[in-house]
Amino acid sequence: MGYIKAEKILPIEIIELIQQYVDGQNIYIPRKSENRQVWGASTEIKRELHSRNQQIYADYQSGMTVSELARRYYLSVKSIQRIIRVYRT
Repeated sequence: MGYIKAEKILPIEIIELIQQYVDGQNIYIPRKSENRQVWGASTEIKRELHSRNQQIYADYQSGMTVSELARRYYLSVKSIQRIIRVYRT
């Protein structure tokens, strides 16, 4: 995320008001709640993780142990167990 200089977008009165609270520090201004996106909405990560998790479950069903899956997919044993539990139901 890049930064935008406040002087380029805000009136001086607002800048001076903000400076009463934070002077010379970076602050994060969150999006309005109606403009927020759900996690992964702007990338393909949700689809990629779903595909990976399906493959993990298929590997588990074909006989791989939880420890083997953890090593193969670079995940913790607990993460593998959680994935299996989700797909088992």
